[in-house]
Amino acid sequence: MEITAQMVKDLRAATGAGPLDCKKALQDNGGDIEKALEFLKEKGLARANKKLSAGRTMNEGRIETYAHFNQRLGVMVEVNCETDFVADTEAFKQFCHDVALHIANMAPEYIRREDVPAEAIEAERDLQKRRAMEEGKPEEIAEKMVEGRLNKWYEEIVLMEQAFIKDDNKTISELLKEVVAEVGESMQISRFARFALGETTAEDDDAE
Repeated sequence: MEITAQMVKDLRAATGAGPLDCKKALQDNGGDIEKALEFLKEKGLARANKKLSAGRTMNEGRIETYAHFNQRLGVMVEVNCETDFVADTEAFKQFCHDVALHIANMAPEYIRREDVPAEAIEAERDLQKRRAMEEGKPEEIAEKMVEGRLNKWYEEIVLMEQAFIKDDNKTISELLKEVVAEVGESMQISRFARFALGETTAEDDDAE
């Protein structure tokens, strides 16, 4: 099948990939735009995974803020990237806004699973094991149940493992990879703070 300039143009508009990549994707997929689009998406995500694991320096980015309409809840989040050029793109800005909105609504406690304190994990593990044993489950079954429930717990408290509030078919981690594939450089969510009027934090309780 002949690959026309219009086909390449349409695929570029849909993916943001370069003209040569678009033409090759179309050639490799028999001119099927949908298959070529999926091919480029997978290729972009593979590149994103490589970038995210490369230990790149990320000193640029944005401090994004979000305040609920009644001013009773607010979020501040730092998202980093490699260059000020990417920090100024609409894709990066939209990601920062979406993450702040998500944090406001879903109230994660940590960014990554490895950020969860060991003592908190052990306390949750002990709790879930007691519950499994109270349900009369054999030891081996109880252990499997505990691991499953721990994973569910992580999905509730860890930002990167939460289902994205605007699309629960993807996690925040998957959303990040998609944006990295789109902007072409590594990104990370570095820290956040969430404030809800009248709520106390663990730090507040310790201070008392």
